[in-house]
Amino acid sequence: MKKGNDNMPYIYRLTLVAALGGFLFGYDTAVVSGAVNAIEDYFSVPMSVRTGIPVEAVTGFVVSCALIGCIIGGSVAGFLSIWLGRKKGLLLAGLLFFFSGFGAAFPEKMNLFGTEPIYSFVFYRIFGGIGIGLASMLSPMYIAEIAPASIRGRLVSWNQFAIVLGILVVYFVNWFIARQGDVQWNMTTGWRLMFLSSVIPSVVFLILLFFIPETPRFLVLKNNRKKALNLLRKTVGEQEAESSMKEITETLTAKSAPWLSFGGLVIMISILLAAFQQLTGINVVLYYAPKIFQNTGTKLDISLLQTILVGTVNLVFTIIAITTVDRLGRKPLLIIGGSLMGLAMAAIGFTFYSENMGLLALIFILVFIAGFAMSWGPVMWVVLSEIFPNSIRGAMSIATATVWITDLIISWSFPVLDENGWLTGRFHHGFAYWLYAIICLAAVIFVWRMVPETKGKSLEQIDKLWKKPSSF
Repeated sequence: MKKGNDNMPYIYRLTLVAALGGFLFGYDTAVVSGAVNAIEDYFSVPMSVRTGIPVEAVTGFVVSCALIGCIIGGSVAGFLSIWLGRKKGLLLAGLLFFFSGFGAAFPEKMNLFGTEPIYSFVFYRIFGGIGIGLASMLSPMYIAEIAPASIRGRLVSWNQFAIVLGILVVYFVNWFIARQGDVQWNMTTGWRLMFLSSVIPSVVFLILLFFIPETPRFLVLKNNRKKALNLLRKTVGEQEAESSMKEITETLTAKSAPWLSFGGLVIMISILLAAFQQLTGINVVLYYAPKIFQNTGTKLDISLLQTILVGTVNLVFTIIAITTVDRLGRKPLLIIGGSLMGLAMAAIGFTFYSENMGLLALIFILVFIAGFAMSWGPVMWVVLSEIFPNSIRGAMSIATATVWITDLIISWSFPVLDENGWLTGRFHHGFAYWLYAIICLAAVIFVWRMVPETKGKSLEQIDKLWKKPSSF
């Protein structure tokens, strides 16, 4: 595809703009980490005094309430991708990020309902969560639909890299803001600037979105075939544009809808992929790493260690996924990474049987993060962005919502398992980690037996795979 190679700079530009949605996903998810103490002081303590609800319970809800929005956004993203389109859906996500940043920073001034500031703050955080849910589906979907088959895995993986980068950047932004004043300044002003900082990348994202086109699949869906063909000439090249156009048209106008034959299988596989990504315990490691170290007896500066080491390993191994996903394939990476994650989780469980095992726990946590970053982090989203037939691509929202629902379940259930006296007495805090290790093994077996290899195939060729599931 010599002609197509000439179009690579254009494809990369489109990918980078769409991946900014992933950057905002990571940024908005992690920005709250720098404001936890201020949230507790400004919102949780007054609410606890008025209602009698424990301060920890109020803080936990306020900090994690964006997940509610993520579930909502993920659930409606499929409908919006068909009704508004992939590009306009991303524009909506950008607007939600923009207003969430202002609203969370000034919940008193942007109080739409005349309620107490805590309710206004939660409203805007849920607002931002809806943007996260939309971007988590639409960014990889957009990239998959404009990318040539030979490099689609690499380009979709850029979105995961952007998420990880967004998390790291906001850690440094929060650190920089916190250093501008004393503790009292941060309790009154610093936390507001942290949330307000998300407005800057939101504006950049919104501006750049006006300079990218809709995807060819959506244009064909809306009978704008001339525009779709012109765009295909810019992405897959002059020689392949006509054949790609024919394949897209055929899959969108086929009389025998995949939903009636193998659509149910596609959705079942996508739901299990999404659930396994979270049930393997990734967010337990990210959210509760300090507690893991505390339980193993360490006295290290956990927050700094976690930010630097986990963030660095996450970035490095995401890059490894980007460079190998189109050469090794999706299934090998998911199987290798899942196996590594399972072994690391099992090993973490054993570190609780001896005192002063903090260093070993750190090593196994980093091994787990490496396994996730090279496989289930980016590659799961690659597979989800590819496996849905054109006629039901909006159903990807079911899998996206599953990611956020299982994230919520795993985040809330871990403290229950880890602090249960009966389990702790018998398993020394290791039970939850061994449970996640077993889930990792189940995920590996599931991928091996049920997930098709999509490397090097066009989206329309993947569509045809579902008519012959025995070829997986």
